Amino acid sequence: MHHTAALHTLSESLDALRNRQTGIAAFCMQWRGETALLAALPPRYAQVLEDLLGRLEAGSLFTEESCSFSQEDLHKHLAVWIDKAQQTLQADGKA
Repeated sequence: MHHTAALHTLSESLDALRNRQTGIAAFCMQWRGETALLAALPPRYAQVLEDLLGRLEAGSLFTEESCSFSQEDLHKHLAVWIDKAQQTLQADGKA
């Protein structure tokens, strides 16, 4: 159940990021801080997540027009990450 709560919290933080209610640095710190959740998932989840967060951070250094990373696309990829993590945890009985 703890992991379901963590995924819900991450989903809420993604909504806050989309609505510009939180900054990218705080967002990334929160997501990276979910170590118990990341440990419960296969290692590739941490790798993909770090790639997405790194691109989000890099993209924040530039305006949307000059950046090769679309913030909106990254938000969508993070939402997919949450969905896939939920499915994986449920399949493994860890949700």
